[in-house]
Amino acid sequence: MSFRKESGTLLPKKLKENATIGIVAPSYPILPEHLAELKPGEDFLADLGFKLVFAKNYLNNKLGYGNTPEEKADDINNMFLDKKIDAILCAQGGNSANSVLPFIKWDIIKANPKIFMGISDITVLLNTIYQKTGLITFHGNDSYMWGIYNSAKAYDKTEFLNRLVHGKKTITKLASWKTIRPGVAKGKLMGGNLNCILKLAGTKYFPDFSNSILFLEAYETTPEICFYLFHQMKQTGVFEKIKGVVIGYIYGLEHDKSNPYQMEDILLEVTKEYTFPILKINEFGHCCSNTVLPVGAEAHLDADKQIFKISDDFLI
Repeated sequence: MSFRKESGTLLPKKLKENATIGIVAPSYPILPEHLAELKPGEDFLADLGFKLVFAKNYLNNKLGYGNTPEEKADDINNMFLDKKIDAILCAQGGNSANSVLPFIKWDIIKANPKIFMGISDITVLLNTIYQKTGLITFHGNDSYMWGIYNSAKAYDKTEFLNRLVHGKKTITKLASWKTIRPGVAKGKLMGGNLNCILKLAGTKYFPDFSNSILFLEAYETTPEICFYLFHQMKQTGVFEKIKGVVIGYIYGLEHDKSNPYQMEDILLEVTKEYTFPILKINEFGHCCSNTVLPVGAEAHLDADKQIFKISDDFLI
């Protein structure tokens, strides 16, 4: 375990050859029809030489829309406690990951830091785990996205290995990036799915975004939804605290090429009185290739030069 006294940040260990990855389902339940969709992602990890262990309640669906929050949290707590588990991957997103937060044992996570990764609804866990424990977590593909969306594309595989096995800081570009608002910033990476971040608003789990570079994506959204969510962020004081924003691939707006309004346009309008830089990239989100972003790690953003990179160690 590595503990940075000056920042309180916990760095998990890199994935090694033949590492064991625990699979949990803290949001939408794993239904029988999902198993075939999840298998390509599981095969991808197995082909890389990793061993997979599935949580006790992985296939349970006690409530009809998932397990109880206590059972989901128990699976996470036990994966952190289990010395044989080297990293934890969430199987898929959904809508109910916030229900597990009161039952997570933060002291267990602090005492047993390890890689924890997911995307979409898992945003609530990635940011809250970092806030409550200082453990850097990882925004990246889950089993479902590797399976049904990407079939483990070469980019996703390379970024997964670069970040979690080799600890590389460079985010590989798939296409050119776009300056939305110029400027340069540095800060800790925080963010994920826009809707899911705001599930935490008004609760004791809402992150402190001070001195952060906020990265955002969304799945099925509209200009109006983006408009009201950004105003909610504004009213909660988020934009007063952050240093910059990176917007990823926004499926609900970008898959329709005729849509004249994109998330970055709406953010620019809602935050017109602010000066923080905004950069548009397409290397994270739904229905696209995904890099891996360490939540809580220091990052550098230069929107003028279209530079976005991790600037400090995030693994040991």
